[in-house]
Amino acid sequence: SRPASGSSGKMAAPVGRGSRGPEPGAAPYGNFPNYSRFHPPEGRLSLLPQGLLRSLFPAATRPLLGLDVGCNSGELSVALYQHLLGLQDSDSSAEAPGAGKELKLLCCDIDPELIRRAQQSSPFPASISFASLDIMDSGAREPFLSSYLQRFGRSSFDIGFCMSVTMWIHLNHGDRGLLDFLALLASLCTFLLVEPQPWKCYRAAARRLRRLGRDDFEHFRSLRINGDMAASVTRILTQDCAMELVRSFGSTAWDRSLLLFRSTAAPPEG
Repeated sequence: SRPASGSSGKMAAPVGRGSRGPEPGAAPYGNFPNYSRFHPPEGRLSLLPQGLLRSLFPAATRPLLGLDVGCNSGELSVALYQHLLGLQDSDSSAEAPGAGKELKLLCCDIDPELIRRAQQSSPFPASISFASLDIMDSGAREPFLSSYLQRFGRSSFDIGFCMSVTMWIHLNHGDRGLLDFLALLASLCTFLLVEPQPWKCYRAAARRLRRLGRDDFEHFRSLRINGDMAASVTRILTQDCAMELVRSFGSTAWDRSLLLFRSTAAPPEG
């Protein structure tokens, strides 16, 4: 899935090559080199209504700011951008007129190689920025995000995207890490679109590591937050993080819920 982070900041390359290339899931932070082949962007975007941004921000007169955490090599980030702005495929080869005025999207991932690939292939370099960042490293995160926000005279993002990232944070940083991560996103974003991995994905990721003879995820056996992860993420965000569930957009073909939350801490900026 689309990854985030390890406390060491060091990446381990996916290992285990068979006839089909690298073993999917062997990347300890979900940093798969060909992620979008497993779960193409259309599987999620088909669940999101056209005109979602307009309905969430009907009065916005300035560019909207978006944050995509764990963007992998950027295919889903670009597809989200196009979908949210109503750009057709024919527009994807060039910066669409006026599109940059509507949404500036900052996409980050722990894996610098995936970020390099995203930067090289991005069709919207003026509107979508890709950056290598361990979101769980506050020393790196805070100056980086605040300098980005200050460029727009802003203190928070209008919308955040966390697509199949929660499990990797949880496995690498434990229950406390997941709570801190969700609290961070809630503090940074007015709206938050989350796609949590279900618990069966945790078991599958742990199984794949064992099959490759790798050490188990440090926190896997001690996680108290388990079971229905969509319900757990919803409970944490609504009870602990001053957010409310606005809408569930249903589940993808691979059984992941798309959940939209809104901050109740402050009114959306117009």
